[in-house]
Amino acid sequence: MKTKSSIFSNLTTQILIAMLVGVFLGIIIHNNCSEDAAKEFSGYIKMLATIFIRLVQMIISPLVFTTLVVGIAKLGDIKAVGRIGGKALGWFFTASFISLLIGMFWVNVLQPGVGLNLSDIDLNTASEVTEKTQNFSAQNFVEHIIPKSIVEAMATNEILQIVIFSIFFGLAAASIGDHAKPVVNALDKTSHIVLKMVNYVMKFAPIGVFGAIAGVFAVRDFGDLALTYAKFFGSFLVGITSLWVVLLLVGYVFLKSKMSKLLKHIVSPLIIAFGTTSSEAVFPKLTEELERFGIKDKIVSFMLPLGYSFNLDGSMMYMTFASIFIAQAYGIDLSTGTQMTMLLVLMLTSKGIAGVPRASLVVVAATCGMFKIPVEGIALILPIDHFCDMFRSATNVLGNALATSVVGKWEKEDESKIF
Repeated sequence: MKTKSSIFSNLTTQILIAMLVGVFLGIIIHNNCSEDAAKEFSGYIKMLATIFIRLVQMIISPLVFTTLVVGIAKLGDIKAVGRIGGKALGWFFTASFISLLIGMFWVNVLQPGVGLNLSDIDLNTASEVTEKTQNFSAQNFVEHIIPKSIVEAMATNEILQIVIFSIFFGLAAASIGDHAKPVVNALDKTSHIVLKMVNYVMKFAPIGVFGAIAGVFAVRDFGDLALTYAKFFGSFLVGITSLWVVLLLVGYVFLKSKMSKLLKHIVSPLIIAFGTTSSEAVFPKLTEELERFGIKDKIVSFMLPLGYSFNLDGSMMYMTFASIFIAQAYGIDLSTGTQMTMLLVLMLTSKGIAGVPRASLVVVAATCGMFKIPVEGIALILPIDHFCDMFRSATNVLGNALATSVVGKWEKEDESKIF
């Protein structure tokens, strides 16, 4: 029988308590302090979340590089890398397409943007996002994917660029064979040291979640937000719930009874991602939990970095939903053909956005610009975006955990047939 102390020492329980205390404190500050005082409090309390996320970001680059290189080297040959990579990309693009379709379906069925009053919208709030879209082009997109310096990529935590370099490095190490073993072994030991650091960093998770939640509720009147954006947020929740149902059903189809065990392992990462609105913040913890679940370390270290670059299901669903919502708000009728074209554009332009602040909004704004939808319309969703981001981030974590687990199961079955 568990004692009270053991229950409250559980990380998940601590995070849930931190979220509730954060909401309670934020509401008290909002209701009893002046607007300026609440903003000042929010700025200071959010530093707790910033410290936690920075601690995580500190170990993201070395963890992605070491685990991915070791994972590829352990796979042994280019044929194995190609086989698993093919399964991974097939899953990622299928999941992304389904996520985009779900967003497109619900925004057309529920039409949350139709009849919206635009007179009270402050368009100046969108300037931070719209400025980032001015240099958004195919050339810049390619330059963003391919690193010109691995040091620069690591310094800025550009996950996709680190993944590209690590794949080349890992393939080269695998092709050399025994001569590369000392380097691979050193990187393997380094990855275990970094994963040990994860245990230390995760102790700060409840404090980070508390700061993030308290900071938001101190400056936002959630009652007014919920009333003003009830239709948009409600429609979004219908869409994201549908996506969860699809993901869980697919999980049960492939993993069967093990799906329940997987969910127990990823509860903490899901809640941390939800509270901090950062799927990147749980990358190290998710790596650890998936290995505990029983997925081989070489599969986890190969799949997760790829997933964070190519498999952001929650963000994908939100992108079509938000883009078409803005068009509806401005009375712009988009044909089914145009919407499908938008969907394909989002499939390509959204890759490699993990870890980029407000990346979903930047991609939505850029897509609106391509389809002659007023980019300033991004201001419509800014006030509620933080709460949408909580659900997007948690969904991204679920999607990547599921993809890694299913591909890991396939590989185990293939190996049992061979041996």
